[in-house]
Amino acid sequence: MTVTARALPTRRLGPFTVAAIGLGCMNLHKSYGTPPSAEQAERVLLAALDAGVTLFDTAALYAFGANETLVGRVLKPHRERIVLCSKGGLAGETFPDGVKRVIDGRPETVRRHCEASLKRLGTDVIDLYYLHRWDRKVPIEDSVGEMARLKAEGKVRALGLSEVSAATLRRAHAVHPIAAVQTEYSLWTRNAEIAVLDACRELGAAFVAFSPLARGFLTAEPPDAAALDEKDIRRSMPRFTDAAHWRANLALRASFAALAAEAGCTPAQLALAWLLAQGEHVIPIPGTARLDHLADNLGAMTLALPPAWLERAGALVNQRTVSGPRYGAQSTGEVDTENFAA
Repeated sequence: MTVTARALPTRRLGPFTVAAIGLGCMNLHKSYGTPPSAEQAERVLLAALDAGVTLFDTAALYAFGANETLVGRVLKPHRERIVLCSKGGLAGETFPDGVKRVIDGRPETVRRHCEASLKRLGTDVIDLYYLHRWDRKVPIEDSVGEMARLKAEGKVRALGLSEVSAATLRRAHAVHPIAAVQTEYSLWTRNAEIAVLDACRELGAAFVAFSPLARGFLTAEPPDAAALDEKDIRRSMPRFTDAAHWRANLALRASFAALAAEAGCTPAQLALAWLLAQGEHVIPIPGTARLDHLADNLGAMTLALPPAWLERAGALVNQRTVSGPRYGAQSTGEVDTENFAA
């Protein structure tokens, strides 16, 4: 199956050809502050489609299924034009005191999540289905083995993993070819460069970079750390909530914004252009709930910056200059990604 964006640069993702920048759909529900209305979320999805975006990324976890329902409803009439991605193995489960997120990679749970996602998305097949988090209580071979069976049954077309190390990727790939690994990657989060980025290149897997704009930090309108909504997921991230880290990073961002202005582009475009230059297998999926931000982000695909500008951006913002870890203790314990030595 080949889906090609209109007049936009493309990249390979497993059996698919997609626009070089996709759309992460998590932002269309309440993760970063006040969520957009259903009408606004629909406008963003359709505007992305009209602009040539072909890769749309959602998950069972996002709004505990409501995000899949939204994405499925809006994009169903255009199903043959897109590559539809979702994730299981991490979802909302109902308990006496409410719905909570649970990591569960048992084969029966992976199957249940996939079949529930198919119903919410209103489709017969998910193009790329990820294991959202590796459940360390379950061998990765068992989880991926069940995903391979779902593929054999025609319920998914390609398999992916999220937030895994190079070693885990290789174990999974030995069971069934992995089409993509999705992990946070941006100028200010470089963990992928330790090993998994190269492992993806070696194995022929795409590297799908989520939060490529540093949770909104590397944009023209960065968040106000002191005014984050109580349910904003950034409230659990030390780079935003620790006062010393925040002050240091604000100073760094000011220098980055000045560099973008000197280069004649926006901060978001410079950040995304840098990512696109890290390898032909890298596909960023910035998310947004605003049409102007969507247009800004997609402009990075056709931005022609000399390599020297990208080198300056990378030298300015990196794991040595950013202050604070990307996750707090709980979230760090949930991912399998390599970490830089302290």
